[in-house]
Amino acid sequence: MLMKLTSRSVSLVPIVSTVAAVALGATLIVTATANAATTLGAAAAQSGRYFGTAVAASKLGDQTYVNLLNTEFNMVTAENEMKWDATEPNRGQFNYSGGDRILNQAVSNGKRVRGHALLWYQQEPGWAQRMEGSDLRQAMMNHVTQVATHYKGKIYAWDVVNEAFADGGSGGRRDSNLQRTGNDWIEAAFRAARAADPGAKLCYNDYNTDGVNPKSTGIYNMVRDFKSRGVPIDCVGFQSHLTNNPPGDYQANLQRFADLGVEVQITELDIAGNQQANAYGVVTKACMAVRACAGITTWGIRDTDSWRGGENPLLFTGSGAKKPAYTAVLDALNAGGPGPTTTTTTTTTTSNGPGPGPGDCTATVSLNQWAEGFVATIKVTAGSAALHGWRVTTTLSNGTVTNSWSANRSGTSGTVSWTNVDYNANVPAGQSTEFGFQGTGNGSGLNPSCAAS
Repeated sequence: MLMKLTSRSVSLVPIVSTVAAVALGATLIVTATANAATTLGAAAAQSGRYFGTAVAASKLGDQTYVNLLNTEFNMVTAENEMKWDATEPNRGQFNYSGGDRILNQAVSNGKRVRGHALLWYQQEPGWAQRMEGSDLRQAMMNHVTQVATHYKGKIYAWDVVNEAFADGGSGGRRDSNLQRTGNDWIEAAFRAARAADPGAKLCYNDYNTDGVNPKSTGIYNMVRDFKSRGVPIDCVGFQSHLTNNPPGDYQANLQRFADLGVEVQITELDIAGNQQANAYGVVTKACMAVRACAGITTWGIRDTDSWRGGENPLLFTGSGAKKPAYTAVLDALNAGGPGPTTTTTTTTTTSNGPGPGPGDCTATVSLNQWAEGFVATIKVTAGSAALHGWRVTTTLSNGTVTNSWSANRSGTSGTVSWTNVDYNANVPAGQSTEFGFQGTGNGSGLNPSCAAS
């Protein structure tokens, strides 16, 4: 869209597995499909994905809103509170109160957070709107560095740059004061973000890119160039503000980006029109069919929360009732897609009795393997006492880690060690947190071991 001041689609049959008794510290191999989940976040998590929503800090006092947020979603995006005008209203003077409120609410309820957005030609603070050239470039890079540093270790993925490509048939960049600082500004922003927070995934995000068209192809060419030159880009966000069904090549478009070696994320989904339920199902199934599609975020919770006033494009009514589109999404998530193929559990313990004791933890890995590479999601579960820090060790004999998230990493192949970041250090007794990584080659035989630290 041209203006987005609030900027911000088979029943499973259980398989019974038999697990033999093993000695202390042995490895358990479990293969099973999950029972149908009853919430969006839980249904997405069955295939290692997320289902999230955009959140406004001003609505966190609305109990219906908060109940739906806490129950249904496992990823949160700040709607406006992490944008440039909110976080740096005066040059060099930063205000993180709104973003911190959303992040703290999310983390305290076991959710991860997407950061949105470090640089966007809209919602620049007034002082930046009046700037040009090298002075603006310096201010841009400082902003990226300061905000990403403030949230270091707390953000799953950043929309580093938002909506930098023009609509129409050229496939070129949008004219803006950011673009006029030099054509390398997007690359510079990604490099600055990586330096400030090496653990966060770095995404480019845009709209009207749902099918193969000149705009999406322009972005595709940029991503391909970045990957060839080692510019740190990990993901591409597809906003998918739709009316009725997406283009017929929606899934193919997601897949062509995934084939470049980046994760794809549906970042701002809302769908209006009389085919809403079917369209939401089509979008969700497309994500489930693309291994590198990490998850879906709707741009708001209830129709009354949407920036598309009067179009009723979301999954819940204003009163919080589930719409037919909700059921279409839940069914598609529960039907599954290319998901975990192997789950390996390794238990480490310092106690003499069976199973994990106080201060102990287990680590399980869900591995999505394809011909050229893999994505591994590691779940860390506390034993009978809370964790206040953890370390996981994996063995990667025939592969190489290319990027990771939600953990600090030591090494890229062979024995690789992982430690918590700030927001997932504290794990209540019996509860879990996750981190993940992507790699080339073969990810089998990771054999994760976990220890409290």
